[in-house]
Amino acid sequence: MPTPYLDVQKLTKSFGALVLFDQISFSISEGQRVGLIAQNGTGKSTLLSVLTGKDGYDNGNIIYRNDLRIGYLEQAPAFDPEESVLDACFNHQGNPEKVLKAKQILTQLKIKDLNQPMGQLSGGQQKRVALANVLITEPDFLILDEPTNHLDLEMIEWLEGFLSRGNKTLLMVTHDRFFLDRVCNLILELDNRTIYTYRGNYSYFLEKRQERIDNTRAEIARANNLYRTELEWMRRMPQARGHKARYREEAFYELEKIAKKRIEERQIRLKASNVYIGSKIFECQYVSKRFGDSITILKDFYYNFARFEKMGIVGNNGTGKSTFIKMLLGEVAPDSGRFDIGETVRFGYFSQEGLQFRDDQKVIDVVRAIADYIDIGGGRHLSASQFLQHFLFSPEQQYNYVSTLSGGEKRKLYLCTVLMRNPNFLVLDEPTNDLDIQTLQVLEEYLQDFPGCVIIVSHDRYFMDKVVDHLLIFKGDGIIQDFPGNYTQYREWTKALPRPSQPKENRGTTQSPTKEKSQGGIPSKRKLSYKEKREMEQLEKDIESLEAEKKQLEEALCSGTLSIDELTEKSKRLPKLQEELDEKSMRWLELSEI
Repeated sequence: MPTPYLDVQKLTKSFGALVLFDQISFSISEGQRVGLIAQNGTGKSTLLSVLTGKDGYDNGNIIYRNDLRIGYLEQAPAFDPEESVLDACFNHQGNPEKVLKAKQILTQLKIKDLNQPMGQLSGGQQKRVALANVLITEPDFLILDEPTNHLDLEMIEWLEGFLSRGNKTLLMVTHDRFFLDRVCNLILELDNRTIYTYRGNYSYFLEKRQERIDNTRAEIARANNLYRTELEWMRRMPQARGHKARYREEAFYELEKIAKKRIEERQIRLKASNVYIGSKIFECQYVSKRFGDSITILKDFYYNFARFEKMGIVGNNGTGKSTFIKMLLGEVAPDSGRFDIGETVRFGYFSQEGLQFRDDQKVIDVVRAIADYIDIGGGRHLSASQFLQHFLFSPEQQYNYVSTLSGGEKRKLYLCTVLMRNPNFLVLDEPTNDLDIQTLQVLEEYLQDFPGCVIIVSHDRYFMDKVVDHLLIFKGDGIIQDFPGNYTQYREWTKALPRPSQPKENRGTTQSPTKEKSQGGIPSKRKLSYKEKREMEQLEKDIESLEAEKKQLEEALCSGTLSIDELTEKSKRLPKLQEELDEKSMRWLELSEI
């Protein structure tokens, strides 16, 4: 039986009276790509720090396989500001054979000047250099804390492919649910100081987690019914008890533990119905914006924003997404043109730099400083405390000081301060960074039901798919494309279009893909040769067969019935199968476009 890469036995960690995890056990074997999921502030990053020796623990055992090389990406890596990017990657001991690979990975992560001092890089760029550093060293076991933060969509999709290929072994914390779905084959959930294991991807986890909660709820209900009977017996029985009675007494205390368990009930959807916005929202009238001679953000850009619109803005870093919304909000002046904004519009702006709290404030006081109540329509009001509770701040947490909050909890509190002002037009710049998945689900529902307007800049594809009804795609150099749909629909559309008919974006106006298709101009296709037809037919059979094998493999891996040897064998086969499937699908797509 192969030795696990990592075996964790009865691990406990606390800070004073706060217990983060209590006697948790799990193991990770070769080829397993593990996602760690938990609410903000419950110990995800702490667990990674403990596993990598950066932080201590109360008791338990952490056992790694001998001679295992570990690569660890911290949430906030630190570098010597004087050393160059290349030196930061190799710590002055670079193997010349790896320099080419380093340059390739750094280029994929948009780090181009390898001699630039680290001190001149932004926090996001430093995180990308740290990620490159971990990948270049080709460790046996990758431990990654929020690897997709500060990556644009192109980089995220590249990293997805990189981590999915081969037989890589990794443990990561990320809130990116597409990433979890496409990369991971095992999910660990840290909940109520306990670890739960799900042998599948994120979609499998969602299904099985609900089953677990339903089963636990039923167990608590049964225990409560029996508890009332046993409690009566305990009260009636004399203190001097025989052997059988003592056994029953011990069972009573175990039953009491189950009966007093608490399941966090899902809140009802919060609908901010008391929001009015007029028919005129804003008109972007032929706006241009440049920085210096080389960077064009907008050029004669026109857009008329509709009432109740929910727009997503996507694009690579540096293409001007945040600048565009700052111009809309009046924080940055355009070079020419103007934004004509309706009189009824009240913006609520969540920015990347907006975290400004005093550490000596209590959480509840931060929100009460804005309003004691929020009007949600129909004569109904929510108190500041009820609103915070809806966004998963427990009554106890609300009376903690801001200084005790994790980074994700501070971001969540900032979001609450924006929403408490009851705006009718929400402008959210990267709202999902550092938020846990449960908070993201609450925010998604809130925005889906929001009766005003929404603009979201985000690299979170899952979040965008849930909330927005169309996109502006910033392609750089002043090129902007308008697409009537969500992110997944846009990706499917771009993949399906034959290359010659891809739209040529004008720099001054947005355009819809439906218009492009109706204008024609698609070159006539040549016919497939006999050999190509036969190849395409064979590819279709191969793809069908590989898809069936993949489905069987995934079902087997999720069944929980495999031995360690079988699990290892099938885990190794799955990424190779996926590579073969991708290769044949790409060739079929090439032939279909001829």
